[in-house]
Amino acid sequence: MTLTVADRDDRHVWHPWSQAMPAASRILLARGSGHHVWDVHGKRYLDGISSALNASLGHAHPVLREAIARQLDRLSHVDLSVGGHEPSGLLAERIAGLMPDGLDRTLFVNSGSEATEAALRIAFEYWRQVGRERRRVITFARGYHGATILCQSLSGLPHTAHPLQDPMPVTRMALPLPARELRGPDGLSALLSEFDSAQWTGGVPRDVAAVVVEPFLNVGGGVVLPPGFLRELQRRCEESGALLVLDEVFTGFGRAGRWFGFQADGATPDIVMTSKGISGGYLPLAAVTASRAVYDAFVRGPSRGRLHYGHTTSGHAIACAAGLATIDVLEREGLVDRAATMGARLVSGLEHLMSDPHVVDVRGLGLVAVVELNRPQAAERVSAGCLERGLLVRQQLTSIMVVPPLVIDEAGIDEIADVLAAAVPAAADTPVMT
Repeated sequence: MTLTVADRDDRHVWHPWSQAMPAASRILLARGSGHHVWDVHGKRYLDGISSALNASLGHAHPVLREAIARQLDRLSHVDLSVGGHEPSGLLAERIAGLMPDGLDRTLFVNSGSEATEAALRIAFEYWRQVGRERRRVITFARGYHGATILCQSLSGLPHTAHPLQDPMPVTRMALPLPARELRGPDGLSALLSEFDSAQWTGGVPRDVAAVVVEPFLNVGGGVVLPPGFLRELQRRCEESGALLVLDEVFTGFGRAGRWFGFQADGATPDIVMTSKGISGGYLPLAAVTASRAVYDAFVRGPSRGRLHYGHTTSGHAIACAAGLATIDVLEREGLVDRAATMGARLVSGLEHLMSDPHVVDVRGLGLVAVVELNRPQAAERVSAGCLERGLLVRQQLTSIMVVPPLVIDEAGIDEIADVLAAAVPAAADTPVMT
């Protein structure tokens, strides 16, 4: 008997982060083009989630397809612990050229979770190389940095809790104000005060190895941080000696309306993690880019530059080729600046929703728009309403996030605004599906 797509999904696929449900209740996609996808029944959807928040160049982009095919014909991969290949060197060079001066040494891995693990390993080992021992990490309680045990130990989000012992001491900072108020005049000082108390005790710096934060709290509800926060946090890390590690897995490579989210504040971190948009979402790839000072500490220290971390497909040649092509397209088509323009258009088209009694806030960063609702149930209803109307959105806590591919046109942006304008008011009378 030949199984249908739905039958096979029902019988054999265990979906991550999801409750068990019959395939009839789950969207099953068959193909995509640009900023649209089609399900197995032929229904078209506007991809407002960029696949897994990573398809920054949309689907079936010809430049990405050609670059991948060319590299397939040349060389698939080399274990970077024993050799090298041209695409990894070229991509590391391009990344260094996009980063602030001094951030010029990149370790390639496969996912954002691996990037977090590698960044923490580098941070802890850095202190050993310089002859000191620091173990504590400071993060946001509503931050999200990946799905491995080490990554989940950083987060205070309920769905990231695990039953094992945390591998390092973590101070998780709660937001001192609601997300809407955090962007106001009191947000910056209130947030910095929380981080000051975590880094210092009686005027003496604590044993903080690293401060690990996202420039935009994605899974934590789509929270926009106050302007100037990262710059001031960098200054405080310099005073306490802690390494500033920025998680740009979601915001990097154009999503924030700049190449990297930290550029809006003029900050220069010690370590940057990137993934998702680095290869346009076409192949698994992530990067950890460290400052020259951090790398030199390893070279001068007892390890003589050796880092005991890596994976079989770290820096996979075909994935690196996709990364190079992605940067080419972003530059050639001006998609980074365009992300800021399209994002502003989208948020402007959604601001009228603030008059709805279920809406708490409308905000955005780059080409990310967030509609925060007053209850999770309301957010669930809006998400279901958008799906019914042919728009894929992402629910993060009580927020609905729209994260379309950077290649989306103005008509697509306006269509997103129109669908949400219909779905939000309708949510009041729509029962939640269980």
